[in-house]
Parts: sequence; structure tokens; C-alpha cells
Amino acid sequence: MNLDALETAAEQGRICALATDCLRDLQECATAYPALFPARPFGPTVFSGVALANAFGSPWATPAQIRIAARTALWAFAADWLVDYVATSRDEIDALVRGCEAVGDGGAPDPDVPLQVFLASLRDDLAGSLDWAALRPIWRDHLQRYLLANAREWEWKSAHASGGVTGLPTFEEYLANADNFGSSFVNVSHWIHNGSVRTTGPLEQLAEVSAEVQRALRLLNDLVTYERDLTWGDLNGLMLGLSRDDASQRIAELVANSRKLIEPLAAGLPREAAYLERQIGFSTGYYGMTDYWGTL
Repeated sequence: MNLDALETAAEQGRICALATDCLRDLQECATAYPALFPARPFGPTVFSGVALANAFGSPWATPAQIRIAARTALWAFAADWLVDYVATSRDEIDALVRGCEAVGDGGAPDPDVPLQVFLASLRDDLAGSLDWAALRPIWRDHLQRYLLANAREWEWKSAHASGGVTGLPTFEEYLANADNFGSSFVNVSHWIHNGSVRTTGPLEQLAEVSAEVQRALRLLNDLVTYERDLTWGDLNGLMLGLSRDDASQRIAELVANSRKLIEPLAAGLPREAAYLERQIGFSTGYYGMTDYWGTL
């Protein structure tokens, strides 16, 4: 008997069990907020993909330890859908951003706006974490970055749809707006929830490295979703003068720099460093074959 193969299979089995538990929780969230998650495009691939990504990112975790990360990722998918495909005007975008910012500041959600209600539940779960009072401003900052980056891309997308040229970003501006991808907001929520860090300094350091990882993930996503983005009328880095070869080269550079930034974290924050590395590895393999969204 090959014991190494047996141990590897056992570890993979545990990760799959963790993902299965996470999937059940996400499906319960979708049931609780049905207006946020219509069957199209929120098919099984969205929920299973989010569950798998979080389980493989933290294979040592319990279901409770990845719950906030997975739920936050699901919330971000809902926000992305509302901004990119449901909203029809800048006024709607501004109202969405203002409402979620108010919830991030501690305000009561509008009961008629499920995106706010779901966000408030995430905020309240995090409020029970150690050192929430000290770390909350960083969470609030990343929430705002996510919201504003989505609003900014909506402007670019609208310019693209109308055939405008001056309103489109350069590729570097597009990449600098990678906060709309949402992984750094998810990561900050995850680290706060699990008590990975107790003070602002280490969390800010982790978030800085996460931002570089996020840029790599943004481009990995763009490579696999280009054809779909053309069909859905979405914006993609490959629409901004970047070839697939150029994108692959840039991803390699971003990944190399991410690993360089992750390396010094390993001594003091070994699991957080491993989490970021596994995020890159999982996404490389996952986006090599598919992506998260279902069909319209």
C-alpha cells in the first residue's frame, strides 16, 4: 500500500467534506435572500465554486472558520451582479454604494434592500471577533474599496457599451482597480473572523500582499471569461489592448512578486502565508478550466 497516496487522498477527502459543509451553508444563505440570488446566473457553479475555493484555501480549518469568508464572497457576487447587470443608472449605483457604506459604518440596513441586510449580518458576525473595534476600520476601508471599484468599472463598462473611447481605462488603470474582484475584502474578513491578527499592523501587511495576489487573480479570471464577457457586455482586460500572451506574462510576474511578498510572512504568520499561496494555486488550476458564474 502506498501510504503517501493514502494520506494525500485522505487530506483531499477532508477538504471535499469541508467544501460540502460550506456549500450547505451557502445554499441556506441563498434561501434566506432569494432576491439576491436568482437561478440565472446563480446556478450551482457559483455556490460550489465558492465552497471549493474556501475549503482548499484553508484545508486545516473547521466549517465555522471559513463561514465568513465564504459568505462574504457570496455577498460580493450578489453586489457584482446588481452593479454590473441590474443597475441602469449612476443614481442606482450611488444609492447602492451609499447604503452599503452606511451599513459598514454600523447603521441599520434598509429592510427592503437584501444586499444591505446580508451585509449587516456579516458585519454583526464579525463584531463578535476579538479586537473588532481596532480592526473594523480596515474592514470598512476594504468594503469601500470594493464598492467604489465596482462603481468605477460600471462607468467604464457604460462607456464601452456606448462605443466611447475616452471613457475607457488604460490596462494599467483597469488592473489598479482590481479591488472590484473582491478577494482582498474577503481575505480581510476571514482574518478578522479567525483572530489571525490582533493589531492593525499585521492585518495591513497581509492586506497589502493580498492586493498583489488579487491583481493576479483578476487577470486569471479575465483569461477564462473573455468570451463570456463579450457576450454579457462586460469589461475585460483583454479588451484593452492586451493579448493573451501578454496577460499570461503579466500574471507570471504578479505571481512571482506575490510569492516574494508572501515569503517573509511565513515566519510570523505561517497559515496566513499558506492561505495566500493556496489561493493563487487553486485559482490557477480552477481558472484553467472554468469560472464561477452560471448562465444568463
